[in-house]
Amino acid sequence: QELLGSGTTPLDVVNKGVIPALEEVGKRYDSGAFFLPQLISSAETAQRVCEIAMELVERSGGIASKGRVLLATVEGDLHDLGKNVVGTVLKSHGFTVVDLGKDVPSARILEEAEKGTFDFVGLSALMTSTMKRMAETTAEIVRRFPGVFVIVGGASVSEDFARNIGAHGYAPDAVSSVRLVESLMASRKNQ
Repeated sequence: QELLGSGTTPLDVVNKGVIPALEEVGKRYDSGAFFLPQLISSAETAQRVCEIAMELVERSGGIASKGRVLLATVEGDLHDLGKNVVGTVLKSHGFTVVDLGKDVPSARILEEAEKGTFDFVGLSALMTSTMKRMAETTAEIVRRFPGVFVIVGGASVSEDFARNIGAHGYAPDAVSSVRLVESLMASRKNQ
C-alpha cells in the first residue's frame, strides 16, 4: 500500500518487488537458508500482493491479454499453493488465467480445454503418486488439442519427466513459468 501511495504502479510492485523477492526466497530455500515454512509464508504473501495489484489493474481498465492459460492441479493432489502463485504471476504479466483448482479430474480439464481457446494448459503435481495422472492428462491434451502448449510443474516434476510425457515445457517456479510461456508464444509467432 505504501508503494502504491507513492506513485508506484501495481505492475511495478509485482515486477520490481514481488518477482525479485520470490527469486531471492527460492535461492535461499535451495541453499538451505530458508525452510518450508518460510517458503510457504513468502508464497502466500506474494500471492496476496499480486491479487491486490491485479484488482487495481482491472479497475483501471486492465491490460491486453498476451494469451490464455488453463491451470489445474491434477486429480489426487490437494496441494495448490505453487499453482496459485503461478496463476497470479502470469496474470500480472498480462495472461488471462482460468484456474480449475486442485484435485481436478482429467475429464474436467479436457472439458474446459474444449470450451475455451487456450494457448496453454498448465498442470501441477506435488505428490509423486499423482504424476501418472499428469502424464495421462498431458498425452490426451496433446492428442486432442495440437495447437495448445502443455506446461508442467510441481515439486515432484522435473524437466526430464516433462519431456518424457510429451509436455512442451517445465517450469520449476512462478518466475520460470512466465519466461516459459513468453518463450513459447514467441516461438509460435516466429513460425
